[in-house]
Amino acid sequence: MIDFIKGAVAELTPANVTIECSGIGYQMHISLNTFAAINGKTDALLYVYESIREDAHLLFGFAEKHERELFLQLISVSGVGPGTARMILSSLSSRELESVIASGDATQLQSVKGIGSKTAQRIIVDLKDKIRYTDVNGTAAITTKEGQGTTGEAAVSALVMLGFVQTASQKVVAKILRENSTLPVEGVIKEALKRL
Repeated sequence: MIDFIKGAVAELTPANVTIECSGIGYQMHISLNTFAAINGKTDALLYVYESIREDAHLLFGFAEKHERELFLQLISVSGVGPGTARMILSSLSSRELESVIASGDATQLQSVKGIGSKTAQRIIVDLKDKIRYTDVNGTAAITTKEGQGTTGEAAVSALVMLGFVQTASQKVVAKILRENSTLPVEGVIKEALKRL
């Protein structure tokens, strides 16, 4: 099992990263939180989860062990696969997710694409006793560098990679940027995930 991969950031989008390590490029699916943590860096260390299926061998990368632990907790819930877990961790930060589960806020979980009321309730019931939530006040400033094209193009591209229809994504992103043109790409995507 691969625990982590450390190397140069060869390619980065809000949904995927390729880390070059000893001449090999490892492509990993990432959440928006991990994207924000490594965006603008030339080197990164990502903690890895390997998803091995008959038809695919996928890697999921996480900037923090804590986020990987939450991901593993989420995929242990019946009906929640790696793609859905990544979508949840892209819509909510680790702290927000812990708070939502600890408080039993199923409505907040249902705001994530692909999460219905039954799945939201199952996540809360299965994980409430396993999540250790401690309220921490304080925010970290996130600075971004747009890797390719504009903020809007990067946001739409990421939403399409996450499974949303391109035309719907373009409309939502355009509306968000009209409302607040200073949002970084991960901010636009998080807001779009609430509206799509």
